[in-house]
Amino acid sequence: MNHTSTQEEAKKEAKPLTPKVKELIERTKSVILATVDAEGTPNSSYAPFVQVENTFYILVSFMAKHTKNLADGRKTSVMFIEDESATKQIYARERLTIEASTSQVEKDSEIWNAVVSQLKETHGKVVDVIAEMKDFILIGLHPVKGSYVNGFGSAYFVDQNLEIMEHRNDVNHQSK
Repeated sequence: MNHTSTQEEAKKEAKPLTPKVKELIERTKSVILATVDAEGTPNSSYAPFVQVENTFYILVSFMAKHTKNLADGRKTSVMFIEDESATKQIYARERLTIEASTSQVEKDSEIWNAVVSQLKETHGKVVDVIAEMKDFILIGLHPVKGSYVNGFGSAYFVDQNLEIMEHRNDVNHQSK
């Protein structure tokens, strides 16, 4: 039997189910954001979120650098990551990283009201206060593509629907 074909078969059999990705999202209350400004300077931050269908919504203030970057539709990366206190191996934390396009939701629109209501249900009454502040806007993060990692040598490409497509590592990790 060919050793290479055995490895490929094992990868296919070990492919995690898409529900694992969805479970990670459900266990996460905030996303890590990576944006760039007009000059290409990176900025990282975080924001509490809710998911409605295949869009993640965040309520963010223009006082934060990342908000202008998001509102201007610049490149954005979003990360969902297993809590450090829950991980068995700090180097192999479960995580989902996606490239996302952005859109700003018009204040007091039907979508605004529905999402703000869900944010309040998920994150508490503080949402009522910040949703009324003039500097806060609602941003939709729309997945484009990404990757899901759930351990050493277990990295997968995901599509815009967060469905696992294929194993990401064609070459196994090797030690010296």
